[in-house]
Amino acid sequence: MPPRGQVGNRRAALPPAPRSSRTRARPQRIATAWRARCMSVDELLRRLDTTYPDPVCALQHRNAYELTVAVILSAQCTDKMVNQVTPELFAAYPTVHDLADAGIPDVERIIFRTGFYRNKAKHLVGMGQRVRDEYGGEIPDDFDDLVSLPGVARKTANVVLGEWYKRPNGVVVDTHVGRISTLLGLSAAKGPDKIAAELEAALPRDHWIRFPLQLIEHGRQVCVARRPNCGACVLADICPGALG
Repeated sequence: MPPRGQVGNRRAALPPAPRSSRTRARPQRIATAWRARCMSVDELLRRLDTTYPDPVCALQHRNAYELTVAVILSAQCTDKMVNQVTPELFAAYPTVHDLADAGIPDVERIIFRTGFYRNKAKHLVGMGQRVRDEYGGEIPDDFDDLVSLPGVARKTANVVLGEWYKRPNGVVVDTHVGRISTLLGLSAAKGPDKIAAELEAALPRDHWIRFPLQLIEHGRQVCVARRPNCGACVLADICPGALG
């Protein structure tokens, strides 16, 4: 088995359970059992690939522009609600140029159900104007260019790069990914950026795009936050959270 922490062609072994207050309260046997299995990241990924072979982004989109808008709207909002709002939005503003010329109050009216609609409307119109004026109306495919746009932070940029441009720039961490990664002992960090950094150190780069999508599906179907169905989970025997 490769040494802990080694990445690249040889996969890093899964770290022990996270040292959060919740984990410290669990019996020591959980951490001992986890180490005894010496389960590799390869085994975890193999099970996820078998169970979720073709994970997809839940946000409906047809191009990079629509995806960028949808991810901006998804902040503090469910994908389901975003998908209910975007058809009207894209019918009114089918291109970046149309959005750049939009009136902010008009955008607010369409997107108000997504929450924080005033800031989101301002960001969307500002993003459209920047993309029109500086990038010829095309959503950029560079991380630094993306995060320079209004309303686009690390998560949005990495979703666009991974989902549309198929470039594994970073692991996207949402509530499902953060929660399940902690349960699995993949990360002991707090906050999405720190969790992402630990996942990127543990996972092979060619899984950076699909791994979060797999955990999101797993979190919605099996490892539900309030009532996880450990009995139906393909990861239960290697999950410190299930062992507890």
